[in-house]
Amino acid sequence: MAFYPQERIGLFIDGSNLYAAARALGFDIDYKRLLELFAAKGHLIRAFYYTALVEDQEYSPIRPLVDWLDYNGYTMVTKPTKEFTDAAGRRKIKGNMDIELAIDVMEMSERLDHIVLFSGDGDFRRLVEAVQRKGVRVTVVSTVKSQPPMVADELRRQADLFIELADLEPSIARITHSREDRVAAANAAPVGDSPLHGPGHDLNQDYGGTDDDDPHLRDPNAYRRTA
Repeated sequence: MAFYPQERIGLFIDGSNLYAAARALGFDIDYKRLLELFAAKGHLIRAFYYTALVEDQEYSPIRPLVDWLDYNGYTMVTKPTKEFTDAAGRRKIKGNMDIELAIDVMEMSERLDHIVLFSGDGDFRRLVEAVQRKGVRVTVVSTVKSQPPMVADELRRQADLFIELADLEPSIARITHSREDRVAAANAAPVGDSPLHGPGHDLNQDYGGTDDDDPHLRDPNAYRRTA
């Protein structure tokens, strides 16, 4: 990867898009490992994660993930989904976060040297071009190895660097442990430091990934915070 140690790096993660790409490749993301990977490549200034939430549910399956990310180095950007009925009378739910992500990228571009965009959405091509004119390098993380490819060709062409998500799997994939292994690790592990937040968060517990991000978690209780 073309990263330089002196660079100020910002991560911008389109949650639903990254989830879909990882699932298409058959693995789940460990968000602790992902943060540590890029924190080691330069000065990681901020890591944004964008997702919409269904607020009228008694229990939102994505809430445990949102809470864990919020406590462990990520800046969460959320908004409630909107429900509407289409012309055929079908109930639809809309939760697009493109505008929020684009605004944050433009605002942060003056304080960053390198933007890492976790999305394959072709609508971001003009955004990438705009920040490149400010002298900021842009890396896009998505995949062409799924069927169909998850990254738009125009976005991949515009980026300074394209990272194939499948190539990151050994570094960021969630490692599944048995319940006994998790209990033993939790009892023995010291309190760790978050790459962004510093000491005070136990990063050794198995919170660094999720069985699902969007729209449903397979085991949401695994990511509830403990006292």
